Amino acid sequence: MTPEQSTIVEHRIDVEGIDPLLFTGVNDTNMQEVSRIFSIRMILRGDHVILSGDLLAVEQAAPVVQHLVELSRLRVPFDSTDISRFAEGFSVHGDRGVVTPDDSMGIALPGTRKVIRPKSEGQRRYLTSILDNDIVIGIGPAGTGKTYLAVAAAVDALYKKRIKRIILVRPAVEAGESLGFLPGDMQEKVDPYLRPLYDALEDMMPTDRVRRSIEDMTIEIAPLAYMRGRTLSDAFVILDEAQNSTTAQMKMFLTRLGMNSQVVITGDKTQIDLARRKDSGLLQIEDILSKIDGIQLIYLDDMDVIRHRLVKAIIRAYARSDSEGDS
Repeated sequence: MTPEQSTIVEHRIDVEGIDPLLFTGVNDTNMQEVSRIFSIRMILRGDHVILSGDLLAVEQAAPVVQHLVELSRLRVPFDSTDISRFAEGFSVHGDRGVVTPDDSMGIALPGTRKVIRPKSEGQRRYLTSILDNDIVIGIGPAGTGKTYLAVAAAVDALYKKRIKRIILVRPAVEAGESLGFLPGDMQEKVDPYLRPLYDALEDMMPTDRVRRSIEDMTIEIAPLAYMRGRTLSDAFVILDEAQNSTTAQMKMFLTRLGMNSQVVITGDKTQIDLARRKDSGLLQIEDILSKIDGIQLIYLDDMDVIRHRLVKAIIRAYARSDSEGDS
């Protein structure tokens, strides 16, 4: 056999008990994605899925397919983007590269039939930290689920009556001094900057309940500047896009924490919109708060990106560009 030749093998995996449509995807898109990533053939036949191709490729594909089988048996949905992430996770970290489904980590949202689970090891650590600490600081790039998981935990705490209200906060730094030129009252001026928080809520709660909760102030969505002088008790408070808060604003926000309250701060250090990067309150609290008991910093990276597979590639491309620019 010449070095250019490869060993073609066939490997069977038991799939008894799976949800067939969930496993294969609509029009077999999931199986096609596995075949594309590993350059193998994948056929579902009876109670087995058959992988055939180059020995090394089949060995790399087998644990990924086994993971898909486990998800399908548990009726946990996944798509082609997830499959790509599973493949990279196994390649880089082995068995530690993917999260095994765990019902104890799922957040079931009444009225939506959704169960939100961490989809990466980083997300698992992040969600566990939110459950175990009064203040959690989640730092990472776009698409890693920082805000989404925090909002899910807040909604869960509200449904279970552990807190009485949810307060979602964002700096409106992009508006700057141009706010006065925007139409409407102050709330209407800042609403576009708070829209991502509304979107997350509406994905987790029935629309009419979101509306009623905002009307009766059970849920409050406000610019960071509105927090000054307040004491936030019996609340789950999320400061989103914290990289755009100043050091003074961050100190003001953190000292609002009242009794029976929890704070989650999320931010991306690569997307600071302040005039001077060093003025970011998120950068400062990394050093100031890192050793305080009850405050947990969690770092997410491109391995935790859940959006379109190209988002991960874009993040890495910018990271390489920044690295080359600094050298």
